[in-house]
Amino acid sequence: MGAVELSFVVPAHNEEKFIESTLFTIDEVAKGSLPYEIVVVDDGSKDKTFEKALTFAKRNGHVKVLRSIKNFGKGDAVKNGFMQAVGDIVVFADSDMEIDLGTVSKYVEALKTCDIAIGSKWHPDSIVNMPLFRRFLSHGFNFFVRLFTGMKLKDTQVGLKAIRRNVFVNIFPRLAVKRYAFDVELLTVAKLFNLKVVELPVNMRIERSFNVKELFRMFIDLLGIAYRLRVIRWYESSSISKKCIL
Repeated sequence: MGAVELSFVVPAHNEEKFIESTLFTIDEVAKGSLPYEIVVVDDGSKDKTFEKALTFAKRNGHVKVLRSIKNFGKGDAVKNGFMQAVGDIVVFADSDMEIDLGTVSKYVEALKTCDIAIGSKWHPDSIVNMPLFRRFLSHGFNFFVRLFTGMKLKDTQVGLKAIRRNVFVNIFPRLAVKRYAFDVELLTVAKLFNLKVVELPVNMRIERSFNVKELFRMFIDLLGIAYRLRVIRWYESSSISKKCIL
């Protein structure tokens, strides 16, 4: 495998049913494009996610598998994967097969004119099948995201994002959220440093329920982001130079 230009980071937790299909799909999508790698980060799974990913990697030299000793959260897994990725372009893709990954090339293409391209369930061209209650939760959470961070994005939580690595390499070490509000923190910092964000359509089917405990954790994380952003100005620390991320 030659010099890698495109890295896929795939966080996975208890995804033994989907991980092989996800890796196969990403591999098929990536073929014929830029030289690529697929970085799987097993986030302390209790099932056979790690074993199945490792078996796939043994058959495919583009895949490498990382493993956390316990479940720290999706945000922590994405962060670890990013720090191990080497491509100039990094794509974050969920491992649960809810999102059609056939549109990845459009996200990569968008980076020619922006710093980060994100999927949005509420883009006019998106095709989304999800329970009514999940729609309500999504819109409700986005309302608080806008209120506490000042962001105008319609959706922060879709598990498909593409970024220019050099723009974010000095930002990731400062991100503190380990679980589902990680996306909010990432995009909050992007806004703070005037990075260009583009929302793109997504085709996805959401069937899993979202429990109250997870929602509570996300809200607490959101409060933490607002505190670091507006009160102690954590993200504007001298250790993150604006010069480094332009």
